[in-house]
Amino acid sequence: MAEPRSRVWVSQPLFDDIVGRLAAHFDVQSTDEVTEYAPQAIADALRDCAGALVTLNERIGPQEIAAASQLRAIANVGVGYNNLDVATLTQAGIVATNTPDVLTETTADFGFALLMATARRITEAERWLRDGHWQQWSFGTLLGADLHGSTLGIVGMGRIGQGIARRARGFDMRVLYHNRSRLPDVVEQECGAAYASFDDVFAQADHVVLVLPYSPQVHHLVDAAALAKMKPTATLVNIARGGIVDEIALADALANGRLAAAGLDVYEGEPVVRPELLALRNVVLTPHIASASLATRRAMVSLAVDNLIAALGQGPDAGYPPTPVNPDALAIAASIKTTIAKRQGA
Repeated sequence: MAEPRSRVWVSQPLFDDIVGRLAAHFDVQSTDEVTEYAPQAIADALRDCAGALVTLNERIGPQEIAAASQLRAIANVGVGYNNLDVATLTQAGIVATNTPDVLTETTADFGFALLMATARRITEAERWLRDGHWQQWSFGTLLGADLHGSTLGIVGMGRIGQGIARRARGFDMRVLYHNRSRLPDVVEQECGAAYASFDDVFAQADHVVLVLPYSPQVHHLVDAAALAKMKPTATLVNIARGGIVDEIALADALANGRLAAAGLDVYEGEPVVRPELLALRNVVLTPHIASASLATRRAMVSLAVDNLIAALGQGPDAGYPPTPVNPDALAIAASIKTTIAKRQGA
């Protein structure tokens, strides 16, 4: 008699043809509608599962895994994974994975597009036109800031930051970057970028783009003091995570002319956006869509499926998920399994 198959949970509707690959290995508990889950609902869904395919919307920590004794893998669809308590998962021997690389170029495209829309006041101009204000061409209407020949500051010089820097070369921009560690000389040369302190990036740049991963250490890194270092003609773009920016301080700087404009794709309380930001004409707001091209989102889901299959010991990469964020959990899980087997055999 065949052993019962492991169960996996898919938290949101994704691409049926890609997610369908899980059915060759597991009993799949899928979700037909976009759903907002309370912590207990996530705990209930994980209770009898060996693995889960989740999105940034699902926060998973001690409460959610407390009763999930069979859980061995969480495959996150996204390069960021601050929705996961990785330390808790690792301690429990639960492998967490993400989907880097496949979204790099698409996200860099969008970051540069958001930068251009912000600097040149594109969405503000469209609203102004649609509202019927364009009665006559004027030399001084909606004057924005140039990108070409300006100084771009990038905070977070990983794959996406480097992609933005490469695009900036086509606009003859001077690129400064700040990162936890300086890049090798050859990478700096390829990107046409120079390392600078955080303060110097904010003080010298005409445009600043945030692309760093979120952690408690960078919560509200861009606060009132950081914004005060920027030129009043400068722009700020955030495609990283909302919690990196103090949004009240940002709204205040934008409303009082201490910063020219901002472009935001991420928010601290998303999907809720602060009314202080919604009320401003000089901020471009998009709903967390930096990686939202069809090809890229399909690639993200495909990688997440590959990760889950492998992490649960199935498929050609069994035991070796392509992109784990806590590889130590694999060893911990093996140790836990060995200990249980010894106890059962005693």
